[in-house]
Amino acid sequence: MERGSSFRRWVFVTGGWLLAVTVVLSSGLPESSRAQVTSVVLPVTAVVAATSCLLTSRRSTGRRRRAWALLAAAGYIGFGGNAVGFMTGTTTTGDLAYIGALLIGVLALLSFPSTPVRATSVARMVLDGVVVGGSVLVVAAVAVFPDLETSAGGTTLGEVVALLMPIVDAVLATLAVVLITRSSRSERVPLVLVALSFVLYAMSDLSYALLGISAFTFGTPVDLGWITGYALGGLAARHPAATGGPRPARREESTPVAATILTFAVFLAAAVVWVVNVPAGSWNVVAVLLWLLVLVAVAARQTILVLDNERLRRGLERRVRARTAELRAVTRSRELMLSSVGDGIYGVDRDGRVTFVNPAGARTLGFAAREMVGQDAHGLFHAPGPDGAPFPFDSCYIAEAIRDGITASAEEDLYRRADGKDVPVEVTASPLRDGAVVLGAVVVFRDVTQRREVDRLKNEFVSVISHELRTPLTSIRGSLGLLAGGAAGPISDQARRMVTIALGSSERLTRLINDILEVERMEAGAAPIELADHDVRTVLAAAVDQVQGLADADGVSVRLGDVTGRVHADADRVVQTLINLLGNAIKFSARGSQVVVAARPAGEFVEFRVVDHGRGIPPDRLEMIFGRFEQVDSSDAREKGGTGLGLAISRSIVERHGGRIWAQSTPGEGSTFFMTLPRVDEEATTTASPTGADPVGR
Repeated sequence: MERGSSFRRWVFVTGGWLLAVTVVLSSGLPESSRAQVTSVVLPVTAVVAATSCLLTSRRSTGRRRRAWALLAAAGYIGFGGNAVGFMTGTTTTGDLAYIGALLIGVLALLSFPSTPVRATSVARMVLDGVVVGGSVLVVAAVAVFPDLETSAGGTTLGEVVALLMPIVDAVLATLAVVLITRSSRSERVPLVLVALSFVLYAMSDLSYALLGISAFTFGTPVDLGWITGYALGGLAARHPAATGGPRPARREESTPVAATILTFAVFLAAAVVWVVNVPAGSWNVVAVLLWLLVLVAVAARQTILVLDNERLRRGLERRVRARTAELRAVTRSRELMLSSVGDGIYGVDRDGRVTFVNPAGARTLGFAAREMVGQDAHGLFHAPGPDGAPFPFDSCYIAEAIRDGITASAEEDLYRRADGKDVPVEVTASPLRDGAVVLGAVVVFRDVTQRREVDRLKNEFVSVISHELRTPLTSIRGSLGLLAGGAAGPISDQARRMVTIALGSSERLTRLINDILEVERMEAGAAPIELADHDVRTVLAAAVDQVQGLADADGVSVRLGDVTGRVHADADRVVQTLINLLGNAIKFSARGSQVVVAARPAGEFVEFRVVDHGRGIPPDRLEMIFGRFEQVDSSDAREKGGTGLGLAISRSIVERHGGRIWAQSTPGEGSTFFMTLPRVDEEATTTASPTGADPVGR
C-alpha cells in the first residue's frame, strides 16, 4: 500500500514536470530560448530517469536486476550523448552515443524475466521488432514524408545514424510489446511504460531523421518525445511491480500468437500503404532500403520458424515413440499381472458395463473376454433369485460401489455361466476412484464351489455325529439325574459332587449339539419360519424379560431405549436372536454397566441396536465372529461359557427374514450390534384384522 502511494506521488510529479515543459516549448518564446530550455531539461530528465532505474536495479534480484541496470546505463549514455551534442554543437557524436544506448536497451528488454523462452524464440522476438519497426518507418517514409531523398552529395555518416535511430527505437518498442504479452498481468504496468517511452523516442527520432540534420532545430514540440520518453522510463522504475514479486517455480512458455498477429498486421499495413502510395518508377530510396530490410527480416523470421517447427516435430515424434513404448510396456505388464491372477477380475464403468475382464474371470464364467466387454455385468451373469426373478441392481454391491463408494468384502453371490450353470462365488467389490470422483468399480471374485462342497461334507459329518451323540447323551443325562436324585440309593458327598459335574458337562454338550443342529436346519431352510406382524416394543420387552435373571446375576442393567415400528417376522425367532445378542452384551460388560436395546424405522426395514460398554471387539474380528465356533478370544469359551454358535444362528435367522446383521466396535469402549428386519407400514396395519398378529411366545 505504501509503495502504491509513493508511485502515485511520482505520477503527479512527472505529470507536472511534463506539463510545464510542454507549456514552455509550445509558447511564443524565441526559438533560441526554447532551445536553451531543451538543452537543460533533456539531460536533467535523462539523468533522473537513469538514476531511478539504477536505484530499482539495486532493490531487484536476478534477471530483473540486470535489466534495470542496463536501462540505467542506456540512460546515462544517452545523457552523455545529449550533453556532448549541446556543448559541441554537433549531433553526429551524440547520435552515435544514442545508438549505443538504444542497443543496450535491446539487451535490457531481453534481460527482463518472462515465461521461459528458447534461443529461437529470442531470435524471433528480435526479428519481430525489426519487422514492426521497419514497417512503421516505411509507412512514415511513404505516407508522411514522400519527398524524402538523400542529398546530392551522397549520404553522410550523420544521416545514416539519424535514419538508424528510429529503426532501433521501433525495434525496442516492439520488443517491449512482445515482452508484455509474455509477462504476467501484475508485471505489465512497468513494461507498458517502457514500451510507451520507446514509442515516443521513435516518433521524435523519426521526425529528426526525416527533417534532416541541417534543418532540425531544438526547442520545438518534437523535443517532448525524447523528454517524455525519458520521464516514462524513470516512472516505470518507480512502479511497485518493477522489482518483481514471488514467481512460480516453473511456468509454461506462453504462446507467440499475439506477437505474430501484431507483427504481420503492421507488415501488411505497410505493404498496403506501399502499393497505394508508391507508383512504379518513383520509389523513395530510403523507403526501398527500409522495405528490403523488412522483407529480409520476414524471410529470416519464417526460416527460423520453419526450422524450429521441424526440430520440434522431430523431437515430439521421438518423445511420442518413447512414450508409446513405455505405455506398451506398462500395458503389457498389467495384462500379464491380470492374466497371472487365479481369481476372476472385471471392471465396470459408471453405468455398470464391463470395461475389462481377466482370463481367469472369463474362463470361470464361460464367456470370451471380448463378448463381455460393453455388456451390463449385473444382467449378464448375476444369477436370479430362487423364484427366478432377477435381483434389483440398486441393491447390488456393484451399484453400492459406484453410487455410494462402498467397498464390499467377502460377499457371497451366485454367478450364472454362459452355459446356464450357476457358480457360487465370493466377491470383493471396490469403487474405482479418480480423486473424489468414482469412475466405476473393480470386482474380484473367486469360485467357491469346492470350498462349499468341503463345507457341506463337514456339516454333514457334524450333523450325523451330533444326531448319533444325541441319543446316548440323553440316556447319560437321565442316568446322572437319577443318581443325583438318589434313585439308586444314598451316595456320598464326594460322589454327588462328581455326578453334579458330569451332569453339568452333559447339559453343555447337549446345548452344543442342539445349537449345531439348529444351524444345520436354518442353513438348510428346514427350520420353520412363521411370519406375522408384530410390534417391536413387545418383541424387545419379551427378550429383555428373559435375560433379566442373567443381567441381575452379573450386576448389569438392561434398558429399553427409543423403540418404534412394527416388523413382519417370526416373533419367537426374533426373540431368540435378541436373547443371543443381549446375553453376549451382558456377559462381556463390567459389573455396574448398562446395556441398551433400541429400534427405529430405517427405510423399508426396522433397525435394532444392542449397545454395551464392554471390552469391545478388534476390527479384524467384526466379521469373523458371525462364523461357526468363532469367539473374540479363545479363552472366552472357558471363562464366559458359550459354544461360539450363537451369532451364527442369529445371522441365519436374520438372513432368513431378508435382513442383515453386523457389528461396530471400539476396543476398550464397547460394541454395538445391528440387525434389520422387514418393516410393516403402520397405516396398513391399522386396517388389518386384530387377529393378524400372533402374540410373542405363542
